[in-house]
Amino acid sequence: MELILKQDVENLGFKDDIVTVKNGYGRNFLIPTGNAVIATSSAKKVLAENVKQRAFKEKKVIDDANKVADALKALEIKIAAKVGAGDKLFGSINNINVAEALAKEGQAIDKKFITVTTVKRLGKYDATIRLHREVSIDLSFEVIAQA
Repeated sequence: MELILKQDVENLGFKDDIVTVKNGYGRNFLIPTGNAVIATSSAKKVLAENVKQRAFKEKKVIDDANKVADALKALEIKIAAKVGAGDKLFGSINNINVAEALAKEGQAIDKKFITVTTVKRLGKYDATIRLHREVSIDLSFEVIAQA
């Protein structure tokens, strides 16, 4: 089944992409939740016209995302966590903790755009932050013991 995405869908595609999915996934999830519409020939023509009109506006959005990326690269993020025996954490550090640390630094990034492997020990780690479909950065952060 060929669909046009109306919103970004994790592990599938971005808004206005034409994707092919299994019939059940499209009929039972994507279309009812409003994430996609069926890609008919008329819908594809409308999509092509919208994409053409939006192309120059997109350049400004990408430039803004690059500015935010440069600001994020300049930050040194340290996340304090409770530590048990050795360097093992009580609990773990995930994308929510990284989003909160960025918010404290004045950069509000939604947690769903941050990808972190679950951290269970002290040390330096990397998080991937997707600011735009074409702009994503790797942000280094350090997990330190809470005083």
